[in-house]
Amino acid sequence: MWDWATQPFNSVILTFVFVSLYLVSDTFLPADIAALDASDPVKERALAELSSGYGFVTFWAGIAILVLAPALGQSADRAGRKKRWLLVATALLALTQFALFFVHADPAYFWFGAVTVAIGSVFSEIAGVNYNALLVSVSTPKTIGKVSGLGWGMGYIGGIIALAIVVVLNAAHWFGIDTSGGMAYRLIAVGCAVWTVVFAIPLVLNVPEPPTMPGTKRVNFFASYVELVKDIIRLFRSHRPTFWFLLASAVYRDGLAGVFAFGGVLAAVVFGFSSNQVIIFGIAANVVAGIATIFAGRLDDRYGARAVIISALSILIAMALVVFFLHDAGQLPFWICGLILSACVGPAQAASRSLLARVTPAGMQGEIFGLYATTGRVASFLAPGLWALLIAWFGATYWGILGIMIVLLAGLILLLFVRLPKHVRL
Repeated sequence: MWDWATQPFNSVILTFVFVSLYLVSDTFLPADIAALDASDPVKERALAELSSGYGFVTFWAGIAILVLAPALGQSADRAGRKKRWLLVATALLALTQFALFFVHADPAYFWFGAVTVAIGSVFSEIAGVNYNALLVSVSTPKTIGKVSGLGWGMGYIGGIIALAIVVVLNAAHWFGIDTSGGMAYRLIAVGCAVWTVVFAIPLVLNVPEPPTMPGTKRVNFFASYVELVKDIIRLFRSHRPTFWFLLASAVYRDGLAGVFAFGGVLAAVVFGFSSNQVIIFGIAANVVAGIATIFAGRLDDRYGARAVIISALSILIAMALVVFFLHDAGQLPFWICGLILSACVGPAQAASRSLLARVTPAGMQGEIFGLYATTGRVASFLAPGLWALLIAWFGATYWGILGIMIVLLAGLILLLFVRLPKHVRL
């Protein structure tokens, strides 16, 4: 239920509604520029500056995660406080969503909104480190793939319902509520915050705090970095497949993130989707992703996480090429290929989590999943960078599809060279 509780932050706030339709829209441009035609170069440049400004603060959020995630994960391992840190970070995530209520529809509030969303991303990632580290304590070696897939799938279903509520509210014109000043989007953020609090309660009441591993010693926050370096060296020497998998997964996971991060932009800019169509596509994408991820969890336990990841990445690369070459063939190709892409992203992400849990040494779950978050952030510039570079180079948004595809391909090739233990069906 924690996946369910926090998914609206990803689906509604980050991807399909608050950021894409509100924060980086002409709502936050000066009135004279906002009044210009959408094709006016001045307006296009101003909107690009909003997007780059938002990208700038998310870059610094990534640096914060890079610095904090592994040390906090290690501290949670040593102190036996994975659940405690998870609850603290989840509470802070809810507070940042509440804070978005104060992002009024005025250019003066843009940076406040961008920074608040970025801070929410930091809390979300830190919470995710400790949440993922609990995976081995709520599953068995036989069921770890099913549990991971079920959790991720439940997250997608939560995103579906949250997006559907937004569609209903828009269709009902917010039941007569005054939505001027960005009130609709601000209330959506509050709704996401309440959602996070309410649906995190089952975890609070039912998931126990795992015991501390015998023989571990507690260290302060700064000393944990010294221990972290020692543990990385030890991991490289004694569990080299885990070490190399962290690096390979960092690359392809950035490509997976790019699929959802830029999917809404492709739908709106390249294929001409309206705002409501983008949200409806988001609902459909989450439906497909949720069902596929829950089903793939069983394939994970049967055939192995590595096989699931390789299959998903191969299909993703093929579909990206189809979307690229059919970019001017109307909306139907994007609907078909986009939903197939969505069906592959979740299984690849969930299988990566279960595979890492399987190859992580006992007592290092928090730290390794901290490194998992960190390595992902180390490579997080790849998909956005190639996306922006190819678009700038060729002058058309659809070229960014190839940027994401190149990252996915590079990650797949790296994964093929990682020697992981052979899957044994239990």
